[in-house]
Amino acid sequence: MDWLTESKIPIGATAKRGFDWLQDNFAWFFDRLSDAMEDRLLAGIEWLLQAPPAYVIIAIFVALTWVIQRNWKACLIVLLGFLFILNQGYWKETTESLTLVLSSCLVCMGLGVPIGIAAAHRPRLYRAMRPVLDLMQTLPTFVYLIPTVILFGIGVSAGLIATIIFVIPAAIRLTQLGVAQTPRPLLEAAQAFGATPRQVLWKVELPAAFPQIMTGLNQTIMLSLSMVVIAGLVGAAGLGIPVVRALNSVNPALGFESGLVIVVVAIVLDTMLRVDRE
Repeated sequence: MDWLTESKIPIGATAKRGFDWLQDNFAWFFDRLSDAMEDRLLAGIEWLLQAPPAYVIIAIFVALTWVIQRNWKACLIVLLGFLFILNQGYWKETTESLTLVLSSCLVCMGLGVPIGIAAAHRPRLYRAMRPVLDLMQTLPTFVYLIPTVILFGIGVSAGLIATIIFVIPAAIRLTQLGVAQTPRPLLEAAQAFGATPRQVLWKVELPAAFPQIMTGLNQTIMLSLSMVVIAGLVGAAGLGIPVVRALNSVNPALGFESGLVIVVVAIVLDTMLRVDRE
């Protein structure tokens, strides 16, 4: 078996040469993309969450919960969750993490839904995409941090890009599933009445796939929130910072406190966007 180990396939060396080539030839592009994400997208959302008083933002989230769920119990859970975060003194860190989550959701849903629709209409395309989506979801998330730090540097941009790579397959898969499972009788009825492909998409397929798309949004938010701590390792502000600090100093009180706040944020967001399947 020595011949097998001596002829090692140079996967790592090839990947390194590829990233070095990207850095040498497209550093200007990655710098501009990083500046655009930090100065416009991330800074804009963070300002919207931090400029008003905390109670105003809480009231807005409770109102959104009522619009989406029409359930006073869900509104109460959201209200108590945010009041708990405020009580623990993690409001600023929470808004920073929500900035990362909302930014990744905008990008992932903005790209994932159209790609999922295209994949549902083109089975060959989806079969070709499936191994790539599997790789994006199964590759350890820490591995994403290496190329993102090389190309985007230490900071929130690297955390955002790593989050997007990890999260976007969920939006693509669930959108593809919802559109592909549109009941055949509905499609045949729409076509029999002379509906154009665009009308079939907007008036039949997307309404039928709406529960799956909403589930995709829910999963996008949950997976983005799970990347908060990992993004904190590359300088992304938010709730990941106190968790990393607690790990480095072996501080169980700080770790449990900040970890519980992350759990509460997840419960609040899940309550807001939960899809009733009954």
